[in-house]
Amino acid sequence: MLPSGLSSVSSVCSDAAGIAGNLFAIGLFVSPIPTFKRIIRNKSTEQFSGLPYIYALLNCLICLWYGMPLVSPNIILVATVNSIGAFFQLIYLSIYIAFAGKAIKLKMLGLLIAVAAIFGTTVYNLVIKTRSTEFMPFCLSLSTFLMSLSFFAYGVLKYDPFIYVPNGIGTILGLVQLALYSYYSGAFGEDSREPLVNPYA
Repeated sequence: MLPSGLSSVSSVCSDAAGIAGNLFAIGLFVSPIPTFKRIIRNKSTEQFSGLPYIYALLNCLICLWYGMPLVSPNIILVATVNSIGAFFQLIYLSIYIAFAGKAIKLKMLGLLIAVAAIFGTTVYNLVIKTRSTEFMPFCLSLSTFLMSLSFFAYGVLKYDPFIYVPNGIGTILGLVQLALYSYYSGAFGEDSREPLVNPYA
C-alpha cells in the first residue's frame, strides 16, 4: 500500500501518461491520411500493406472492450481513444479494400481473423528486401512508438498487466520500425528517394 502522498503523485502521473497516450494515439490514427490520399489519387493500393490497419482495428476493439467501465473501472481513457481509433481504422480499411485488386480483397478478408501476431513482418520484409522506406511511413512508425510507450507507462502506473504487456511489446516493435527506418533511410538514402512505384499524374 502506497503512502497517501505517493499515491496522489502516482495518480497524477498515471493520468498524465493516459492523456499523453490519447494524444499520441490520435496522432497515430491520423498519420495514415497521406497514404490513403495517395491510394485514392492513384486508384491503387500499390505495395502498401493493409495488415497494419486490420491489426489496429482488432487492437482498438479489444482495448475498447477492456476499457469499458463495466469491465475495468477507472480507465475510461482507454475506452474513449480506442473507440475513435476503431472508427478511423474502419474508414481506412474500407478505402483500402475499395481500391485493392480482387485477389487482395479476398486475402484481406481471409487474414482478418489471423493477422494479430504477424502484421509487422510483411512491412519489415519489404523494407529490408527493397532497401527502401517508401512503404513504411515515418509518421506512422513514430506515432506507433510514442502511443505504445505512453500506454506502457500508463499501464505500469496503474499496475495493469493487460495494458502494459501488449503496449510494452508495441514499444519494442515501434523501436524496431524506427531503427529500420533510420538504417535504410540513412544507409540507402539515395536509393530511397526514387519511388518504387511511380504515382499516376
